[in-house]
Amino acid sequence: MRARRNIGIMYAIALLQGMVFYGPIATLYREAAGVTIFQITLIESISMALGLMLELPWGAVADRIGYRRTMIFCCMLYLVSKVVFWRAEGFGMFLIERVLLSVVCAGLSGVEEAVLYLSADEGQSQRCFGIWNSLGQAGLMAAAVVYSVFVGENYRLAGLLTVLSYGLAAVLSLGIVEVRPEERRSSMHPVRDFGSALRGLVRTPGLLLLVLSMALLAETHQTITVFLCQKQYEMCGMRGAGYGAVYLLLTLAGMVGGLSQRCTRRLGEMRFGMLCALAAALASLTLALTRNLMLSVAAVLLLRLGWMLCAPLYVRLENERVAGENRATELSVNALLRDGVAVLTNLVFGRLAERALGLAMGLGALLSLCAMALLAAFFKRTARS
Repeated sequence: MRARRNIGIMYAIALLQGMVFYGPIATLYREAAGVTIFQITLIESISMALGLMLELPWGAVADRIGYRRTMIFCCMLYLVSKVVFWRAEGFGMFLIERVLLSVVCAGLSGVEEAVLYLSADEGQSQRCFGIWNSLGQAGLMAAAVVYSVFVGENYRLAGLLTVLSYGLAAVLSLGIVEVRPEERRSSMHPVRDFGSALRGLVRTPGLLLLVLSMALLAETHQTITVFLCQKQYEMCGMRGAGYGAVYLLLTLAGMVGGLSQRCTRRLGEMRFGMLCALAAALASLTLALTRNLMLSVAAVLLLRLGWMLCAPLYVRLENERVAGENRATELSVNALLRDGVAVLTNLVFGRLAERALGLAMGLGALLSLCAMALLAAFFKRTARS
């Protein structure tokens, strides 16, 4: 019963934190407030670099104080970051917002997944991850509807509505039940546990390959579907309410995560994962070559579908390879590597996009193919072990 309560609360938090009402115009919002496209990617890279430094300390803190307290603190700080974003003007304020967000993301990294994984019934974790991701997308969809119908060009109103949804999520986090026993927390030795987690990343068969593959595919999806796609649409002639309509369509597509486990069972883990990575590569290549609006929307839609279906599989495979008791610490070590990859790729994406948007999209295709190769190597490595 306690576990079911956790899952219900985590689902509700995902829904509410998915309600980013400025999502359809996230890049345009920042530009209207005086931030350039390179400054946006620079802020992202600074935020990720800080998150990289905080990953390991936060993992130890979460394992020590418990996942419930970590969730509550991070949800409250998440709310503060949205208040800052709502009132932000210029590079400095948006940087502060991303600094706060980096603290939140480092704190939640591994903890959200650990709460769901430890609360789920045996064999149901991928399904829970899929539903959790889908509800986040459902929140985005609801926000996109509100944006299209009521918000329009009033960017600041979109920021205020986001503050309200994150406030409700922060309140709900108070109801989470601890899933990590006190005796395990009291027996922690941070230095030893860090060393053990690092050795586990290298020595666990295929884990390093899996984490790198996930990092490349996740960053391609994140950068293109959140930031670069809006510039692509603008270049193809999109105006006004079209952004909200397309965002709504993409958000609806993002709700397919609940089908991940079914697709995996039907196609097999390796075939399904490879197919999703291939879809991302084809979508990115299409965006690099086309200036047609409908084709661009279809390509971004394919990229979103591929990642949202594949992400629950990645998360389950990663969690299944956590051998120690300090789950948050071990997952933080994995996230540290992913963040390091993200810092580098974000800067390259930003520089290429300033020269020619097609070059940045081409980079996405290359990274997706690399992710596909790493995933194939992971399955071959684990099959031999």
